[in-house]
Amino acid sequence: MNPKPGEVWLVDLGLAAKARPVVIVSRYDLTPPRALVIYIPITTQNRGSAYEVELPVLSFLRQGSVANVQGLGSIPSVRLERKLGELSKETMLEIKQALMFTLDLVVDTQDDGAFNTDEIG
Repeated sequence: MNPKPGEVWLVDLGLAAKARPVVIVSRYDLTPPRALVIYIPITTQNRGSAYEVELPVLSFLRQGSVANVQGLGSIPSVRLERKLGELSKETMLEIKQALMFTLDLVVDTQDDGAFNTDEIG
């Protein structure tokens, strides 16, 4: 099994005794060094946070949902139960932008890489 970025899969995350939809954000790799996939969980609990991406109406999801980017995680690919569908390129671009925000991946050529304690709340 080799899921691709933007695919939505049903996964047993071990939470609340039921499988949950997740969107795959791992880069596509035919021969990954580990059998892990990186995912973002999908939830119906929209809190209006900058860490969430509202998803369009999707035929394979029962109700309106958001991608909870703060819930970023990895799991063994064998835990993927079944593919539900795919997100559009536009939606994936929004998710990538939210990931950059969440992980503070803005490139600053003047940054020396040191942590600035003034930035810590």
